[in-house]
Order: sequence, then structure tokens, then C-alpha cells
Amino acid sequence: MAKKDQSNEIEQIEQLSDEQQMEILQKYDPESNTRDVAGIVKKVVFFGLLAFSLFQLYTAIFGQFTAYIQRSVHLGFALALIFLLFPLRKKGPKKNNVPFYDWILALLSVAVGLYWPIMYESLVMQIGNVEPLDLIIGILAVLLTLEASRRAVGLPITIIASLFLLYAFFGREFPGFLQHRGQDLESIVQLMFYTTDGILGTPISVSATFIFVFLLFGAFLVKTGVGQYFNDLAVTIAGKAIGGPAKVAIFSSALQGTISGSSVANVVTSGSYTIPMMKKLGYKKEFAGAVEASASTGGQIMPPIMGAAAFLMIEFIDGVEYWDIAKAAAIPALLYFTGIWIMTHFEAKRLGLRGVPKEEMPNKKEVFKKLYLLLPIFAIIFLLMSGVPTMMSALLGIVLTIIVSAFDKSTRLGFRDIIEALVDGARSALPVAVATAAAGIIVGVVVKTGLGLSLANGLIDVSNGSILLTLFFTMIASLVLGMGSPTTANYVITSTIAAPAIITLLMLNEPAGAAVPLVIALSAHLFVFYFGIIADITPPVALAAMAASAVSGGDPIKTGVNSSKLAIAAFIIPYMFVLSPELLMIDTTVPEVLWVLFTAISGMIAIGAGMIGYWYRKVTWIERILALAAGLMLIYPEGISDTVGLILFVALLALQILTRNKEKKIEVKTA
Repeated sequence: MAKKDQSNEIEQIEQLSDEQQMEILQKYDPESNTRDVAGIVKKVVFFGLLAFSLFQLYTAIFGQFTAYIQRSVHLGFALALIFLLFPLRKKGPKKNNVPFYDWILALLSVAVGLYWPIMYESLVMQIGNVEPLDLIIGILAVLLTLEASRRAVGLPITIIASLFLLYAFFGREFPGFLQHRGQDLESIVQLMFYTTDGILGTPISVSATFIFVFLLFGAFLVKTGVGQYFNDLAVTIAGKAIGGPAKVAIFSSALQGTISGSSVANVVTSGSYTIPMMKKLGYKKEFAGAVEASASTGGQIMPPIMGAAAFLMIEFIDGVEYWDIAKAAAIPALLYFTGIWIMTHFEAKRLGLRGVPKEEMPNKKEVFKKLYLLLPIFAIIFLLMSGVPTMMSALLGIVLTIIVSAFDKSTRLGFRDIIEALVDGARSALPVAVATAAAGIIVGVVVKTGLGLSLANGLIDVSNGSILLTLFFTMIASLVLGMGSPTTANYVITSTIAAPAIITLLMLNEPAGAAVPLVIALSAHLFVFYFGIIADITPPVALAAMAASAVSGGDPIKTGVNSSKLAIAAFIIPYMFVLSPELLMIDTTVPEVLWVLFTAISGMIAIGAGMIGYWYRKVTWIERILALAAGLMLIYPEGISDTVGLILFVALLALQILTRNKEKKIEVKTA
């Protein structure tokens, strides 16, 4: 019987097949829930995706069309292809054939996409007048966007966008500060499709320019085999360490986050490799899944790409440059991954776990021979930080990827690989395009009705002007709004609805009419972005944790709780950088940054020990409370709190080391 159980356990820790990975992705990631098209439909989809990429590359190289044409064609491509690829229902058989109603929806999508290019002159001359045909096309654009976002992105963003449309129409019926004069159908349609404040607004503008080209860059990288290389490199560097597989998961997920815009996709692709390794070593199923879920989610807050949110921030924050965003996000992201690394280390020490056996380690020489695969990523970072235009940086990254791939026969990209990369890149852009279009609906309503300022003032009134209460309520709002939304839409929604409350409160100390300082804008936007992203591992929705539990075989809720515990830094650090922006490296000196790093990492060590209950030895409950207190004081960059926290930290460290040595001596004498 014991042998049978052991063999079953061995079967459970085998790596997932491609089919099993796809099954989990389709269950938890709406973006992967596509039809297996064949025959003529497959050819139509293939050439449609290829044409989408070629259109985007043409405009990236030779210049954009006017805003309305560029964005509407981008939207038309995305809508038409989504109705051919994504079935009406998530559950049930996904037939290869496309039903007649989806062909009709796809053709209507083409009509919507071509309406602006064909009717451009007359639409511009109308200046606000909406003709009957314009009204019909505008209504179609809104309805098709909502349905396509439901299929390709999920129900949450569709519900939120629909509620905002209802809010725009029934504004007079709402109570208190939510009330506004309301908009009629014609005004709403005009706002949504005939201005650049709605569906064709800033969010889809970023999708139709920067994001698409970077998704192509990611697709070309994947074609070189860089995804598997991330895993091999992570095992080579961290595999032998205490609890090695967990650290491999953290390292590889951070790397995967540079090319992936989805927490769930990151979990399934890297987790199918790392979670079985962790289970085999001795980690519990829920903890193994939690490590991968929290690390994969952290990939979305990791510079340089930040799940493409960095490029949206450039458009949403006045006067900000890419370097400002990457620099501001660097220390918080470092602390996030440091916190997970520390807690997995302490958990491994508590359980007495070791690293990956030598015989299972990849050939170090062969792994380091392929370091050239990382050159395009470093080149992109260098180009962006050197002030090279964003799209040009991505285009150069694609060219460099093709060149670098030629260094080795196993990674070399042929003509067919390049075509497939163009198709894969366009496919990955479909959910982003409709997500940003749906997010544009929300932004348009907020702008038209003044809801952002009303909500901000309402939150401040409820919190009675308390910065901590305002941050707490904003955190809850961001967690709720971020549930089930992809990274790009997540940022657009939270920054539009929740961020104004923080900005409004912090601006009370500024002169009336003053421009919002960069430090206030960045801290507010990063605050809501962090909590919107952390919704992926926060129960009850926690899509990334659910996907990880499907891979590990563990309990979904326990996996979510463990993920939230490991990601404790993400629940603390945003408060810290709003209250004390030194963590964002704005208007600071090098010594100040080094000191902030030292105290913050020390704080994460103390918090990790307090959360796990182990340091050099088992930590008592009193020591855990003191460790958590010391950690919080050290993370908060302020003179008195740093001093008190450092004293507590040193005292606890000394106590741990001294008592551990005594325990060892007793064990030796007993032996």
C-alpha cells in the first residue's frame, strides 16, 4: 500500500503536459479560452492576425494615421478576430467551426473598424452632430466592445463598463455626491465613438502604439526559447540554495514577467515546471502554489515593462517620463521579491529542506553559453532609459532578437518562425485591445460626469481627511476593481477611479491651482496599481492563486491565503511610499537611496521571520510580534522609526544567534 501511495505521489509531481497547461489556462485565464479553429476558418484567422501585425508594424515604422483612423482600425481588427476565435460561452464544447452569428458579429466589427477611415471627412465636418447611421455604428461599437471584452477578458470589466454606461444615462437618479445631470443616448454614443475620450481614447491609443509593438517583441523572444531558458538560468543560479526550487520559481517568474502581461499565464507556464520541483523537495502543495502565484503576480509590477502598465502611466501622468516610472517602481519591486525570497528561505529552513540534487541540475556551461538570449531585454532597458522613443526601442528590440537568435542553430529564427511570431504577437494583443477599449468607456464616463473628483471628495469625507483611512479605503476599492481584470485594464480602471482620492488629499497642502507634483502623482498611481494587481492573489477571486492550485493540486483558498501572506510586502510598501516617497527615489541622493535600501531589506527580513515563525531557530510569539514591529519601522524611511527598528532588529538577531548556539551545544551533549 505504501508503495502504491508513493507511486501516486510521484505521478502527482510530474510536470504538466502542454495539454494540461492549456486546460488550466482556459479555465482561469479568459485570454486563453479560444476555439481550435481548422480549415478555412484557420486560414482566415491566420491571415487576419498577420495583417493586424503588419498594419501595426507599418504604422510604427512609417508613422501613425490620424488618431481616429489608427485607433478604430486597431479596434476593428481586434473585435473581428475575437468573434472568430473566442466562443460565446466559456463552458461547453469549443467547436472548430464558427457559428453564423459570430461571422455576422465579425463582419459588423469590420464595418465598425472601417467606418472612421471611410467617413473621416464627413465625420470631422459634422463637429458634434450625430446622424442616424452614425448613431447605429456608434451603438454597435459599444455593444461589440462589451461582448468582445466579456469573451476575451472576462465578466468583471464588462460589468464595470456597463454599470458606468448606466451611471452616465441615469445620473439624475443617483443620491448625494454621485448625482449628475445625466446624458441622453445620442450624447453617450457621441462620447464613446466620436471623440477621443471614450472607446477611442487614451487607453486604446497606447494599445494601438506602444503595447502592441512590445507584445510583438515578447512573441519574438518566446520563439527563441527564452521562456525555458529563464527556467534553466534560474535553476543554475538558485537551484542549489536552501529550498532551491522555491527560489527558482521566484527568479524565473520575475524574468517571465518582463515578457508576460498576465499573472495567470505566468503561473501556468513557469509553474508547470517549478511547482512539481517544490513539491518533490517537500514543500506543501498550498505553499508551493502560493510561491509561484505571488512571484508570477509580482512580474506585473517589475520594471521595465510592468505588464505594459508603464507605457499607460506615461500617458496618464502629466510630465512623467519612462525613466521616472522605472526608477520609482524599482525599489518597491525589489522589496516585493526580496520579501517572498526571504519567507521561502525561512520556510525551507523551518522544514529542513535542501536544494535541487546535483544530478537534476542543468549543465551550467551550456546555460551560460546562451546568456546572449537576454541581450535584447537589456538592450530595451538601455534604449528606454537613454530616451530613445518607446516604439523605436521595441522595434530595435525585435531586430536585435532576430540577430541574436542566429548565434545558435537551436534558437535561430527562420522566415516561418518570424511569420509565426507576428501571428502570436497579434493574438496576444487581442485581449489587450478590447480591454483598453472597455476601459475607455469607464474613463469617458468619469471625464464627462466628473465622477473621479466626486468619488475622491466622497472618500475623503468618509475618512474625515485621515490619510491612513483614505489609503485604506482606496486599497479596498483597488482590490475590488482589480479582481479578474488584466494588467492594462486594471491600471486604467484603478488610476481613473481610485487614484484621484489620494491625489486630492495630498494636494490639500499645495497652493490652490498648483500642478500636481510628480512625486504625488506617481505615488498615487503606483499605490492603486499595486493593489489592483495584488487582487490576482487575494481571495476570494485570486485568479493567479486558483491557477496555481490547479497546477499543485492544493486547496485554492489556502493557496490564496498563503499567496497573500508571502506577498505581505505588497500590502505594506505602497503605504510607505505614499507617506514617505524616498522609496520611489524621487528627489533623493545616492546615500539616501542606499540607506533606504539597507533599512527596507532589513525590515523585510524581520517581517519574513515574523510571518513564517523561523529565523535562525523557531521564533516565539513575542519575538514574532517584535519582529513584525521592527520590520514595519525599518521599511518606513524616517529617522526615529529607523533607529528604533534597527535596535529591535539587532537585539532579535543577537538573541536568535546566541540561543541557537546554546541549543546546538545542548544537542551535541545529548548526543
